[in-house]
Amino acid sequence: MTSANTTAPSASPHRQDGEDYRLSLPNTARSAGIARHFVTSLLTGSPHSGIVDDARLCVTEVVANAHRHTRTSLIRVHVAVSPEQVTVSVADDTPWTAPAPGAILTGPAQECGRGLLLLEELALAWGSDFCGCCTPAHKAVWFTLAAGARAAA
Repeated sequence: MTSANTTAPSASPHRQDGEDYRLSLPNTARSAGIARHFVTSLLTGSPHSGIVDDARLCVTEVVANAHRHTRTSLIRVHVAVSPEQVTVSVADDTPWTAPAPGAILTGPAQECGRGLLLLEELALAWGSDFCGCCTPAHKAVWFTLAAGARAAA
């Protein structure tokens, strides 16, 4: 497994002390909303309630991208909640990695490509992993949020 496009140094997003939650969704137009409600239910009322809005926005964008740009049958959401931060990973069965933020061209008329810029702005770190050792090969786009991280950046 390799990681790319990390915007800030961090440990592997999949190795945190804390609680892990997983949700598998069919690749439908409703998937982004269901993932948004899933993440909201995990974080509301927790020590991470201050990042609920950012988490909702980011997971919606990443799941919507998986729905819109892949033909995967399942979208898998993994949420790792530690005392310090929350990492959300969205996996699909399409083996490519996300473009680097600097490679995304946006302008007033461009309708696509802004979701990853949201990750760049809101997340403490984000990136993509590619796993070609499994069948089917898949990729995961992940992001890490932490309370007060944007204010400190």
